[in-house]
Formats: sequence, C-alpha cells, structure tokens
Amino acid sequence: MSSWAIIQQSLPMFGKGFELTLWLSFIGIIGSIIVGIIVSLLQYFKVPVLHQLASIYVEVSRNTPLLIQLFFLYYTFPVIGIKFGAQLCGIIGLIFLGGSYMAEGFTGGFNGVSKGQLESGKAIGLSRWQLARYIVFPQGFSLSVPAMAANVIFLIKETSIFTVIAIPELTNTALDLIGMYYRSNEYLLVLVIGYAIILIPLSIILTLLEKRVRYGSFGN
Repeated sequence: MSSWAIIQQSLPMFGKGFELTLWLSFIGIIGSIIVGIIVSLLQYFKVPVLHQLASIYVEVSRNTPLLIQLFFLYYTFPVIGIKFGAQLCGIIGLIFLGGSYMAEGFTGGFNGVSKGQLESGKAIGLSRWQLARYIVFPQGFSLSVPAMAANVIFLIKETSIFTVIAIPELTNTALDLIGMYYRSNEYLLVLVIGYAIILIPLSIILTLLEKRVRYGSFGN
C-alpha cells in the first residue's frame, strides 16, 4: 500500500485527535490565564497568607514536570479515593502548570505599571480593588501579552505529554497507529503537519496581537 493511501486511511483518527488537542488546549489555556491573573494579583498586592500560598504554588508548579503532575493526579489520587477521568486529569494538570507560568508573565507586566499612577490612584481614594481594576490590570495585561503568547504556544505543545495517561490526542493517535501498523514515517509526518496547522497560524496571530498591543501602548 502506498504512503499516501496509508495517510488517507489514518486521517479520520487524526481528525479526532486534532479536535481533542484543540479542545483540551483551549480549556487549559483559558483556565491557566484565569489562575495566572489571580495568583499574580495576590503576589503583586502582597495579600496576607494568600500571597505566600501563591508563591508556594508557583514554585511547586514550575519546578515539577507536567509528566509527574499527571502521574500524581491519575495514579496517586485514586489511592486516597479521589478519581478523575483521563481528560479531566489532563486539563487540571495543564491549568496547574500553565497557571504558574502565566502568573510569572502577568507579574512582570503588572510590575511594569508606573508607580506614579498607583500613587495618584491612592491619592484620589481608590481602594486596592479599584487600583487593580482600573490601573494595574488594564496596563499590566497589555505589557504581559508577549509572555502570555509564548506560554500559549508552550501549553499547546505540552498536550503531547497527555499520551502517558492514554488521552487520544494527536501524539497518542500517532503512537497507537505506529504500534498497530509499523508505518512510522507516514504517521509522524501527519503528526508534524497536525501540530503545524495549529501552531503556525496561531503564532502569526499572536505576533500580530503583540504588535497591535505594543502600538496601542507606546505608539510605535
């Protein structure tokens, strides 16, 4: 059978893996952004107790591989009576890892907000919440876009690790097909093309977004 025929036969399975990769990535990235914003604001305003807990979370998350985090969620939790499905484990793991990376990016952006503006906000009686809402978050978020864009690409590529808990995303689909039919070249080619279809257009869009935000913030 020709290589093209092999590839054609595999496309329906890769299509399902492609859709699942997109879905898991989307949920994981949205969750990571939300967690990252909350954690970074807790650290920025040094909220008692919560600030320390947020710092511990960031250190633990950033210094443990996603592979270990997934093993812990999928194999250790059931021992104590807590069982998650494979896809839910993948989403939780991606958010746990991504939230810390997003938090670091947002913290850098928030720290770039002029201290003079914060002092002005305090002078007119703005509360901590109002400072965050009207001054720190809008400007800091814009400054964080480059870091956030890099983390989005990073998290999508990290979904390939989901294969260790048998989630049928793109990488797992390719490995299953290789194991059944021993046609590595064809299936790896489709795998590479699948990720390229996701990542290349997304990289272009995020680059344009970075330029637009930079122009809006600094006028160049």
